[in-house]
Amino acid sequence: MTGRTAPLSAPGVAVGLVALGLACQEVGAAIAVMLFPHTGPLGMVMLRLVFSAVILMAIARPRLRGRTRGAWWSVARLGIALAVMNGFFYLALERLALGVTVTIEVLGPLTLSILIARTRASWVWAGTALLGVVALGGGGWERLDPVGVACALGAAVSWAFYIRGQARVGRDFPKLEGLALAMAIGALLSLPFGVVAAGPVLLRPDFLALGAAVAILSSTIPYALELVALRRLTEATFGVLMSLAPATAALAGLVLLGQALSWLEVVGLALVMVASAGAVWTSRGRPDRDPVAEPVA
Repeated sequence: MTGRTAPLSAPGVAVGLVALGLACQEVGAAIAVMLFPHTGPLGMVMLRLVFSAVILMAIARPRLRGRTRGAWWSVARLGIALAVMNGFFYLALERLALGVTVTIEVLGPLTLSILIARTRASWVWAGTALLGVVALGGGGWERLDPVGVACALGAAVSWAFYIRGQARVGRDFPKLEGLALAMAIGALLSLPFGVVAAGPVLLRPDFLALGAAVAILSSTIPYALELVALRRLTEATFGVLMSLAPATAALAGLVLLGQALSWLEVVGLALVMVASAGAVWTSRGRPDRDPVAEPVA
């Protein structure tokens, strides 16, 4: 009896872990938005990356000697992608609702999945996603800040580069060592922009504690939960679950920030989620695809 129950319950527990990780991630993003009046988006990016780097370096303790030039170049590219992706994401959050921002950002990995799949079905999902993005305008794109949309699209492109970069770093470095080094590089890149944006706020222990909380909620906890979940789920199933990110972001925006969406925006969000899930499911089992990775944003 016990032998039959365990295999059935394991996927259910894994799905719960992924859902909890997504919830933590969006709560972290909501807290970051609340801090924008004090730190600015770029100040928040710096706090997020610096604390994430400290935590990951302490956990991974990466070895620095004996690395090839190619390995260091792959880490550097991933670090640049992390800094740019987080910068665009938080700049978009300053101007757009959380759910809308994440929905547009998901277009990055969605497009990557469609290009890798190279099937007729993938173009169906591309058309579905396009309808979803049009619906996000809520019947009037003038309601969406154009700079915010541009930043969200920049985050989407950066997310695609992050996925490609993470796949390469995963081959060159064991466990979390490559990600820890890339996060440290991203933190260094964000440092001058964050210091200028946040200024004297960085001397206040309460804001430093909140920055650490954002890093833990948005990075440490989701990474740990997803690592456990991936031992019980297939990559395709995990990718489909990641398509729920716009929904959890919209819910966090509504509950924590009071960002309500119109019914047409909800339809657009749902269409992008369906397209993301369909694209991942279509590309399942293809040996030439890169893994779909969860963003640090």
